[in-house]
Amino acid sequence: MNKLYKNAEEALSDVIKDGMLVAAGGFGLCGIPENLINALKESNVKDLTVVSNNAGVDDFGLGLLLQTRQIKKMVASYVGENKIFEQQYLNGELELELVPQGTLSEKLRAGGAGIPGFYTRTGYMTKLTEGKEIKNFNGVDYVLEESIVPDLSIIKGWKADKAGNVIFRYTANNYNEPAAKAGKMTVVEVEEIVEVGELDPHCIHLPGVYVDRLIKGRNYEKPIEQITTSDSGVTAKGFNEKREWMAKRIVKELKDGAYVNLGIGMPTLVANYIPEDIEITLHSENGLMGIGPFPKRDEVDPDLINAGKQTVTFKKGASFFDSSESFAMVRGGHIDLSVLGGMQVSKYGDLANWMIPGKMVKGPGGGMDLVSGVKKLVIMMEHVAKDGSPKILNECSLPLTGKNVANMLVTDKGVFKIDKNEGLTLIEISPYSDLEDIKNSTGCDFQVADNLIGG
Repeated sequence: MNKLYKNAEEALSDVIKDGMLVAAGGFGLCGIPENLINALKESNVKDLTVVSNNAGVDDFGLGLLLQTRQIKKMVASYVGENKIFEQQYLNGELELELVPQGTLSEKLRAGGAGIPGFYTRTGYMTKLTEGKEIKNFNGVDYVLEESIVPDLSIIKGWKADKAGNVIFRYTANNYNEPAAKAGKMTVVEVEEIVEVGELDPHCIHLPGVYVDRLIKGRNYEKPIEQITTSDSGVTAKGFNEKREWMAKRIVKELKDGAYVNLGIGMPTLVANYIPEDIEITLHSENGLMGIGPFPKRDEVDPDLINAGKQTVTFKKGASFFDSSESFAMVRGGHIDLSVLGGMQVSKYGDLANWMIPGKMVKGPGGGMDLVSGVKKLVIMMEHVAKDGSPKILNECSLPLTGKNVANMLVTDKGVFKIDKNEGLTLIEISPYSDLEDIKNSTGCDFQVADNLIGG
């Protein structure tokens, strides 16, 4: 069987049609099928429903298909920094089905495995699972999610042989592997094609049985959303003394040998203060276990990013995998601790951190998966909003990321333990606050520990 085609246009010419369901690999701009996306754009196909973690940026990746209004509906986990995406949705010009990141990758993996649906804890009691079937297993409620089988999957690999066996590079695997397996028709572009037998069979990520057509891509740009280096001072972005205190306080919760996930934004500061005498393995939900420090400028690699789209390195003993494998680790309870940011937290540990209705929608990303699967969840956030209003409330007014999920809350004013029945207990006051200040700036009642630290 000859799977080789001259270019993206030839590989897609007789398979694309208006209104089809297309899955695209990639995470941000990492590992996206640049040539196949451009071929879709030039074909003028329209009314597409596109399944992807996100939609690139305004002027690259799937963002190009949004510019030309060829996408009718996006099924994604994260809107991110794509303003066209966000505005088209808020203006009612684009249909959007938001799906938690791990659920989305598992929908594709299950689709490729012939599994029509599965139950998951992710998203339970949130806006995204309203109306879905709930089933109780061993005293715990789970949500039924249906799998996805796209008409067409467009995939970016690193190397392939002429039989269609594919190897991915670093974190450029992400959604490519599960999307490739799910497609009724899977077209893969790679940077290098070799003869059959030249690839080590032990190193194959995607067996050729899943690949229908194969091309060698051309003129890869591989732009990087956030070039973050150890010698540029970018690591200090968002830094101040209060956040330093918060990060150092959270480090006290880390145990030697732990597997830890740090959410995007403020939580990444925690990595700067991990003591050298304990071994912590950092997990990134886009497919890396064993994140290293930011690279030097001459070490930047577009195929090696973290979940915040920042360039990173990896430590000795690291491993790479696809997004469905990454979230299997999370849902399966193998990640010891996660630190996430928050917009609001309730007294009983409800978390809201992904959407302000009518104003801002970033998508749930991997947050809903993390809050339902990790062993311990720590929230790191400013105590009050920019307008001075409380962010700690009796009940969250914003759409929930998870209900009764947080175990600890660290703000610039203090540290709270959270019990889903007893509520908040203040256990430590920061050097930048006092008990009266915390009482006045907290939108709910709380208990004070007998052995309160600080203040």
